[in-house]
Amino acid sequence: MKRFFGPVKMAEPQVSDAEQELFGGPLRYDMGWSQHEHAGLDLTMTSALRSMPALVGATLRMAWQADRRALLAVAVSEIGQGIAAAIGLLAINAVMHALLAGSGSAAERLHALLPGLLAAAAIGVVNSALSAWSTSRAGRLEPKVERIATTQYLAAAASVELEAIDDPDFRRLVDIAQHGPGSARRMISACVAALNGLISLITTAGVLAVLHPVLLPMLILIAAPRGWGAMRVAQERYVSVMSWIEHVRASRLIGNLLTERTAAQEVRLHAVGAFLLSRYQRMAESAEAEQARLASSKALTEWVASALSGLALAATYGAMFWLVLAGHMSLAIAGTAVIAVRTGSASLGGLVMNINQLHEESLYVRDHGRFLTQAAQRTIPAGGDPVPEQVKEVVLDGVTYHYPDRDTAALEQVSLTLPMGSVTAVVGENGSGKSTLMKILSGMLLPQAGTLRWGEADISDLDRSQVFERVSLLTQDFQRWPVTAALNIRLGRPAHAATPQDLQPSVDYAGAGPVIAKLPDGLRSLLARMFRGAIELSGGEWQKVGLARTHWRSSTSQADSVLIVDEPTSALDPEAEIEAFDRIRRLAAPNRAVVLVTHRMSGVRHADRIYVLTHGRLAEHGTHEELIAAQGRYAAMFDAQAAQYAPNASIPKPAAPTVADPA
Repeated sequence: MKRFFGPVKMAEPQVSDAEQELFGGPLRYDMGWSQHEHAGLDLTMTSALRSMPALVGATLRMAWQADRRALLAVAVSEIGQGIAAAIGLLAINAVMHALLAGSGSAAERLHALLPGLLAAAAIGVVNSALSAWSTSRAGRLEPKVERIATTQYLAAAASVELEAIDDPDFRRLVDIAQHGPGSARRMISACVAALNGLISLITTAGVLAVLHPVLLPMLILIAAPRGWGAMRVAQERYVSVMSWIEHVRASRLIGNLLTERTAAQEVRLHAVGAFLLSRYQRMAESAEAEQARLASSKALTEWVASALSGLALAATYGAMFWLVLAGHMSLAIAGTAVIAVRTGSASLGGLVMNINQLHEESLYVRDHGRFLTQAAQRTIPAGGDPVPEQVKEVVLDGVTYHYPDRDTAALEQVSLTLPMGSVTAVVGENGSGKSTLMKILSGMLLPQAGTLRWGEADISDLDRSQVFERVSLLTQDFQRWPVTAALNIRLGRPAHAATPQDLQPSVDYAGAGPVIAKLPDGLRSLLARMFRGAIELSGGEWQKVGLARTHWRSSTSQADSVLIVDEPTSALDPEAEIEAFDRIRRLAAPNRAVVLVTHRMSGVRHADRIYVLTHGRLAEHGTHEELIAAQGRYAAMFDAQAAQYAPNASIPKPAAPTVADPA
């Protein structure tokens, strides 16, 4: 009994060897609802029905926002259909009385039932017209609701703090909430169908209550088991979807790796394709086992529900038979009651199925709502003091930052100063904290200790959106947008309109003129190989486009700003690298400070100030000459790179071959 009527629980995960090999263990979410602060899964029919109005209300509010006229039209048409169904039953009752309880000849009885038949036919025409009207308006409403829900989802995801994006728990919620917009759309049609079924049920129940009061509870007994079974199946399916969502994402990832261009060479050359395909197949087989388990559970649950519903139907007909034999009900009324019971049970069964669909979709809509709530709590705050138009310098003072999933601090007590018009270099080995420092400088992360000041203003008091406006960023892995070359440059400051002539100075500055010249349509060429007629650039060509984008962003701002350049020359040849470093240094201006992060020590020797990071701490700082003279960490890094290009006299020349003496 507990198997059927107890709480829904996640099945023990079956881990394939491929899953263990590729990902180190089962990719399953431990739902743990009873301990979770958002313990929201409706594990019983009572709790599901209790929470349903709020979830339906949220979807209907979106529908009202999307198209209130269409929503009102749907409501009016569904109410009209319910009224028409009640009148239709009354017309059938009149026909049954004329046929079974009337007196006179057969011709007279047929003549007497003619008005009822005509009324039933007219009601059918009206009902079909109302149904068509409802379908038309609902079809107009559904995509608008999905668009609003999707816009809410994307807007929330795009506005949260960078810390939230790096949080695995929040990423999980992002994955789950993506099902919400589609479910919100499907809830509209489910709401329409449920409203139709509810109105039809109310009218049918009213007719049954008039015919005989005992028939009404019997009708409920017929449909209740079906409702329980449908909700039970929906809950089990939801638990399975939620617990397997990361497994599905991993399978999709493998599929993408087998088809995308970036992995195409290794897939073929290293025979990675056959290896990943076999692992994909084994992971798919474990997912198929879960689907088979769900199918078996569904079949058993629905069989139990159907058996209970059949017993209730038999009891209902038995009660009607007894009422006729006991003289409490005439044969005409019994005939009408049979039709009403069948109509009512069908309406109630349909209503139960629609409520079940509402329940299932509402679980995903609830996740969508939970995501919006958490995203609102973690969104980048709006408002604050304006960033001063003119600042002499940007200063980090004793900044510390610690990621929650790491034991050691990424940055600890780091201080540096960026005067306007200067070029500041930050160097250090991998993992030294350079990337975290750049995120704090850009305002994407806030210091957990210490301060970041623009002039005299602390960043915690400033309008973050204005801070972002004053920062330009060019990184090694900058975004290669799948749009035209012109828009790839213009996206440095997309709100600023630009013609090809406006963008040309940025193209020239970045040395990207030859790159653009070879494109089939110049700046109008599409840079996305996944589309027909598009073209792909090399890594070095892309970095020139990225530098043009950075120049465009910097040149369209007159206020004091900061330009952060992180490993900008990794894909360039030595000659182009020297030229790129020279262009980047020239971006420094009286109203702009340049921060250069690189492993290429040749690019930082001309910086006004060099800061050296080691294990999240500031090891030393100064000019190139000062740091070389100090013979510290910077000097060791510089000498190690310089030695790679210096002649190596320690390698002996090969000896000349000897010739044997013929004597």
